[in-house]
Amino acid sequence: MHTKIKVCNLAQFDTDFQHLLICDLEDFQATFQELQMPHKNDFYTILFVDDAIGVVQIDNAIVYLEQAKIIVIEPGCVNTINFRGKARGKVICFSETFFSLRYNNNILNHFGFLETENRVISELSESQSEKFESLLKLIHQEYLLHSEEGINILRSYINIILFELERLLSPENVVRKTDVKLDKINQFKKLIEKHYSKHKLPSYYADKLNITTNHLNKLCKEETGRTAGDLIRKHIRIESQRQLRFTTLSINEIADELGFESPSYFITFFKKQVGITPEQFRKEQ
Repeated sequence: MHTKIKVCNLAQFDTDFQHLLICDLEDFQATFQELQMPHKNDFYTILFVDDAIGVVQIDNAIVYLEQAKIIVIEPGCVNTINFRGKARGKVICFSETFFSLRYNNNILNHFGFLETENRVISELSESQSEKFESLLKLIHQEYLLHSEEGINILRSYINIILFELERLLSPENVVRKTDVKLDKINQFKKLIEKHYSKHKLPSYYADKLNITTNHLNKLCKEETGRTAGDLIRKHIRIESQRQLRFTTLSINEIADELGFESPSYFITFFKKQVGITPEQFRKEQ
């Protein structure tokens, strides 16, 4: 039977807070067995590793737990989390909705590190370790109270943790400001994630955003250095690589899944974007 990539959400884990989960690393994989298979999350995951042996795969990146201290996994990435034996540390999972329920604008746009591929911290100084240890102790205690009035306190703690991670992973953006242009780009990226299989032209997204195609292209060039079409093609390329790497779907089935008119169109697109055919890419994995 052909396998598809499963999408996990926090509601599946029966958490008292639908959009938030905090637990010990030791209990994490034992409770959520599906995380050992390639899957996508519709939530952010932050692993704080004190002591563990195992591997986390995030798309094409392999992270060895014994060499990592903090790992951030964003929604939409195909990932697997495998521990061998006991593990010590904490896990925080939260959805974007967890913040948008409180803040009018998306506070996650403040953090540049969430948009980069480098979201692994291998070393922490003694003072940094102590700071995270204190924060994690406080947030876990508050979470275990399961009080509705405590939800705002939990948001504040996670916000602090995200700012601390920004200092470590993206120091040049520590005081990043919410920007109307940046907000528009993030809306565009979310629309791509939702509609890329049916709509591959920038004009569709510009219409959804109530701006002209030229204006969308200008925004994309200013903020990312790429055109709107480049960002759409990049997302389709990443999704096609995920399908080839993590599923047993045939080339024809993947072409259909991604909304290509025919397999030959998909093969031509993939070869232009990656430099090799889908079949060659799959054999190399």
